[in-house]
Amino acid sequence: MVRFGFPLPLVRFRLVYFVHQVDYKIDFTMITKPLFNLHPKFHSHTEPQYGLYKLLHTTSSFISETDLNSLDSINRVNAHIRSLCEKPDSELLKAVSLFNKAIDANLVPSKPTFNFLFTAITKSRMYELASSVYNQMTRFQIPPSFPSLGSLLICFIHAQKPKLGVGVVGMIIKHGFTVNIFAMNLILKGFCQIGEVTKAMQLLREMDRNCITPNIISYNTIINGLCRTKKSDECINLMNEVEAKELAPNLVTCTTVMNCKEVGRTDVALSLLKEMNKKGCDANVVTYSTLISGFCDEGCLDKGKECFEEMLEKGIAPNVITYTCLLNNLCQIGKLREASELLSAMMERGIKPDVVLYTSMIDKLCKGGEATKAMELFSLMLQKGEDPSTVTYNVLINGLCKQGLVLDAIKLSKIMVKEGKKPSLVTFNTLMKGLCDKEKVNEAVELFELMFNGKTNVEPDVRTFNLLIQGLCEEDRLDEALEIYHKMDSYTIGNVVTFNALIGGYLKVGNIQKGMELWKRMLNLGLSPSSFTYSTLINGLCKLQMVSIAKGVFSKMTALLRISPRLFDCNALLVSLCKEGSTEQARKLFEGMKDLNCEPDAISYNIMINATLRAGDFKSARELLKEMIQRGLSPDSHTYSTFIYWFSKLGDLDEAKRVFEKMVSCGFKPNKFIYNSLLKGFYSDGEAEDIINLLHQMAKEGVVLDLELKATILLCLCHSVEDFDVKALPIFSKEVSKRKDISCSELLAELYKSYPELKLQAI
Repeated sequence: MVRFGFPLPLVRFRLVYFVHQVDYKIDFTMITKPLFNLHPKFHSHTEPQYGLYKLLHTTSSFISETDLNSLDSINRVNAHIRSLCEKPDSELLKAVSLFNKAIDANLVPSKPTFNFLFTAITKSRMYELASSVYNQMTRFQIPPSFPSLGSLLICFIHAQKPKLGVGVVGMIIKHGFTVNIFAMNLILKGFCQIGEVTKAMQLLREMDRNCITPNIISYNTIINGLCRTKKSDECINLMNEVEAKELAPNLVTCTTVMNCKEVGRTDVALSLLKEMNKKGCDANVVTYSTLISGFCDEGCLDKGKECFEEMLEKGIAPNVITYTCLLNNLCQIGKLREASELLSAMMERGIKPDVVLYTSMIDKLCKGGEATKAMELFSLMLQKGEDPSTVTYNVLINGLCKQGLVLDAIKLSKIMVKEGKKPSLVTFNTLMKGLCDKEKVNEAVELFELMFNGKTNVEPDVRTFNLLIQGLCEEDRLDEALEIYHKMDSYTIGNVVTFNALIGGYLKVGNIQKGMELWKRMLNLGLSPSSFTYSTLINGLCKLQMVSIAKGVFSKMTALLRISPRLFDCNALLVSLCKEGSTEQARKLFEGMKDLNCEPDAISYNIMINATLRAGDFKSARELLKEMIQRGLSPDSHTYSTFIYWFSKLGDLDEAKRVFEKMVSCGFKPNKFIYNSLLKGFYSDGEAEDIINLLHQMAKEGVVLDLELKATILLCLCHSVEDFDVKALPIFSKEVSKRKDISCSELLAELYKSYPELKLQAI
């Protein structure tokens, strides 16, 4: 055992100093008072003990009154309690029952018996019983022995109260006992378990200053705590400190550092492994599995496979965890064939994959958008004789629904029932969502009716109702949605999601009165509107051109309720303000978005640029574009088309052409709107050559002529015909799907029909 190297008064001073440093005011009377307020942790290491202390005081106790009367002396009570504790099957419950009855009969056990019983119960991890015995010790002022103080320390650590553990160390010193490294490591572990790694580090430093030299277990404990709190840099620094102190890092150190789940740290762990190999510390299956898991989490499958091969070459047999890491990663990137081969190799080594592994692999495939391959793996699972669980079916059904394969999902649910697996609420809700997402709301209604009428043995919950209400509202079937809402009363109360869907649905069809009725009903039910509720109101009101009310709702949300708006809300209001000509209000909102924790995006800038150009303020529009680029937002096709449209409309064709060329050079493909804007601009300016060049470019790009674009071309030809060489005109696709062309002659023929006075004939 390691003793403090300082005189006792100095040691006490150092301990008190540490206690104040970690903001704890330890009163030793806390340790000697009854411990009735126990942490739930006390109940986690053995069979349920709730109310066990009360049970031991009832008439149904293990020791009868007759048995107690036969123990006519304290010595016999002490001996019998000890014998019960020392039995091979350790009859501790009987011992505690006898202990309590003896006290009730005024036969108080001796000090050694108290300590012996308390220590024995703690060793059996029956912490609630231990606390009852300790309470009796404090009641009768029985001084704890050194083993009892150690047991008390263990109790506090398991109760997640390491600060009281520090107090126990003070009691150990006070009673003249030796403080050993085991006790200090327990407290370090206690602090790390509750995430207070900084306090554990402070205690580690105090140990050094008080001549209790931390060992490798001390450092491993804190390294593990740092890893769990994702402080990988501090973890590496502490490991370097271990080496500087000439404490050889062991396999636990290495594996713990490897377990630091931080992107880019696995290479550091690999270097550490190589260093340890040089020092003769060979890695085991846990070390390699941890390293492989790290590489897989970082998406470095090739490095993970290299470690796997190295592991096999060294004769280290992989376990199910090793294979699981690789298999999950292979499934995640869609390499089902390679995963299947590895699965076979795994089985050849006698490691049989269980339903949990198969389900995990299927889940990875589904999340990677590979539901079809997930079905293949599911078939392989059946071939290997593994019985899928309800969770397996649910995961696969969800994956199929997300990829729009709802019919396949329904077929699978029928197979599930046929195989004797009962679909859960998750199964039905997943199918419900899949059907609504694929606009198969009628089928969703049928499924709901089966659940509602008790034909599935699964009752719908609030999510079931909400999914169907949302699906019906999307199709403007509001009467049916309201009927489903009224059916909720017999099952559950609607929540905010319910009202969001209904309010949004009624505003969408312009029924503001019904929307507001539902809003009031939601408030009367005591439901607090969410940011999405306000967003639904603002968007709906803006679309109904009720901008003043929308502004009021926005102000209430941001100023009174302190709810941060969504970017979508701000953009919707910006558009509405600009449409009604309130450009100055729109500008103030735009400039205030940053203060609302809602940074403007490219759409926000496009809205303001369009409004500024409409007002003819080209200078401010260019400044907005410059600001947009400075903030790291790249102009998109809409930005370019806005500038081209207004430059063309206002006659600045040179600038319009410059923006057009910039747009093409940036890889954006001009749309019909842009071509139409330029043609009209060239026509207004009488630029016949520019019109011809643009028409050729349009034909080269395969632009399909719609009615509006064709009308613009005819307009250009009509009023500038003397400048055109008809043979120079290109041929355009009429409809790509039909692969037919409309030629210049056909254009002239249509022009002749519209303007016969021009006497234009096709050549």
